[in-house]
Amino acid sequence: MPARPPAPYPGENGEGREPLSTPFSGAPAGPGPNTNPAWLSEVELAEARRRLPMLYVEALPVRTDGMGAVTQVGILLRATPLGEMTRTLVSGRVRYGETVRDALFRHVENDLGPMAFPLLPPQPAPFTVAEYFPLPGVSAFHDDRQHAVSLAFVVPVTGTCEPRQDALEVTWLSPEEAASDALSAEMEGGRGTLIRLGLASVGALR
Repeated sequence: MPARPPAPYPGENGEGREPLSTPFSGAPAGPGPNTNPAWLSEVELAEARRRLPMLYVEALPVRTDGMGAVTQVGILLRATPLGEMTRTLVSGRVRYGETVRDALFRHVENDLGPMAFPLLPPQPAPFTVAEYFPLPGVSAFHDDRQHAVSLAFVVPVTGTCEPRQDALEVTWLSPEEAASDALSAEMEGGRGTLIRLGLASVGALR
């Protein structure tokens, strides 16, 4: 479903996040030289995207009951650069030299706030690997900016979620609502499929 997947180290606010769904921004804004070797300028990122697949992590935030069963699924609402409203997941690029676990924790905190308190195992295992292509039809996922490979995780959160950065709000839905065709039509880049795969991986779809 066309909308878009994860993004660069975000030049965004200097925290290194670019969701699969936002237009890019590579190096942090502001005067002075860039001292972080992990940052790419917009020109460098555009060149890399023409030659290499980008690596992202995506997270499906969930709340669970005392038995560990998923009771709610968190979906983000974002505004595109064109002013359109779209639904998406927590997502962002993996930095050079960064572990997948650290990248996952960073992006959950960036999108849901520092009080979200995600529960991450020492060695997180993705429930699927999503491949985003610039040309529709190659896979179930689409990103017209780039070829991206995304490791997707179901992440339980136990704290208070306060959307930050370009996320306008987080909506908590039941697993049935999150897997519905109505929500899938609002998700960008084919992420409705990703939600269903994630919920199925934890036995939340009946």
